[in-house]
Amino acid sequence: DAMEGPTPVSALVHSATMVAAGVYLTARFTPMFLPEVLLVIAYIGCITLFLGATIAIVATDIKRVLAYSTISQLGYMMLGLGLAGWGAGLYHLFTHAFFKSLMFLCAGSVIVGCHHVQEMPRMGGLLKKMPITAITMLIGVIAICGLSIPGLKIPWVGALSFSGYHSKDAIVATSLAYSNLNPVHLLLFVIPLITAGITAFYMFRLWFYTFWGEPRDKELYSHVHESPWVMTGPLIVLAIFAAFSAVGGEDNGPLFKTIDGSRPAHIGIFLEDQGIAGTRITLPGHDEIHDVHGQAGVYALIVAFAGAILAYIVYGAKLVNPAEIKKQFAGVHNFLVEKWQFDELYDALFVLPARTVGGWIVAIDRTVLDGLLHWLANVCVKISRWDRWFDEHAVDGLVNILGEKTYSIGTWVRGAQTGNLRDYVLSILIAVGALAVLVPIIALLS
Repeated sequence: DAMEGPTPVSALVHSATMVAAGVYLTARFTPMFLPEVLLVIAYIGCITLFLGATIAIVATDIKRVLAYSTISQLGYMMLGLGLAGWGAGLYHLFTHAFFKSLMFLCAGSVIVGCHHVQEMPRMGGLLKKMPITAITMLIGVIAICGLSIPGLKIPWVGALSFSGYHSKDAIVATSLAYSNLNPVHLLLFVIPLITAGITAFYMFRLWFYTFWGEPRDKELYSHVHESPWVMTGPLIVLAIFAAFSAVGGEDNGPLFKTIDGSRPAHIGIFLEDQGIAGTRITLPGHDEIHDVHGQAGVYALIVAFAGAILAYIVYGAKLVNPAEIKKQFAGVHNFLVEKWQFDELYDALFVLPARTVGGWIVAIDRTVLDGLLHWLANVCVKISRWDRWFDEHAVDGLVNILGEKTYSIGTWVRGAQTGNLRDYVLSILIAVGALAVLVPIIALLS
């Protein structure tokens, strides 16, 4: 999803922020991990780098190829960290930031030049109209593939190579040293080595598909143009860093020395501990890695050149028809297009169970909880109606009767109030006469 936004945002996110945060976090926590935990991290990285690379082989969206490439390269970094190659993992994190940011911005330049077309099958031949974008993209491709001219030595620099050659070979060398010390985990070397060839194949596939040969969409090609300097300028700057940020390699390179100099104290020390299922896990130290570095570099270089040559045969020279290969391996192609069926797997493991449980909860809510609430509501309504009748007929009735009787008595008493003085004097005389008669009688009776 990080590649769905604007291309400059994708370049930043894929190179130095969100997607790289997990690698940085793992590197910071490395001193806290036991060898068994590091082994799990290494296998997760190994699986990730292979899956991402195989999916990128069949992707046709130029940004999507780079997105799956990022997944694969993050797997390389996690593999390096898991094999105690702390410096190698972060080394590749830094170099990857330069060439992946470069390639995403190159992809953005292509998309702008092609008027927002991202499908590579519609492109082709853009080298003629977008030379700066094409050449800088080629530099990024060579860097991520880890290609080099090992026979050509330059003082202090070493072999003529770009940054990815040094950082990826550092991880491959770490994995070879680890597998030599722990032969049961040989796959941790074989799979990254094979994936190095796959990486070279799909990255050169992208370049040949986009910039080489004749245009496949004549109408689109007629409107293609090179991007302005405000876009190509950063490409040139990033191309310089993608090419030379790792100059000097692991022996004399300032970048690696800066990274490796800040590693935790116990990383790189030869450790031995009880492993999983009784297997003893031995983490390689600096000497073990250094001893196999040249051998690992040769292996990685061979498979990288093999992948690049194969991409040239299929997509550059077109000696083989890609459509025919796709037809012959339709099942494998569809399997990779569908991303190893991970979407279906997620649906089966998470989405479908979640929806099933959600359906149960909805049914319980509607039948049990809502039924209980409706019953309570009906009971409350009936009680309220009875309370209303009691209030209106008993409470209010008694109060109304008392009020009516009081009002009647008041009305009757009010009749005696005539307002005439003679009536009041007559009433007083009658009262006095009554008292004059009653007082002697009461006195006699008492």
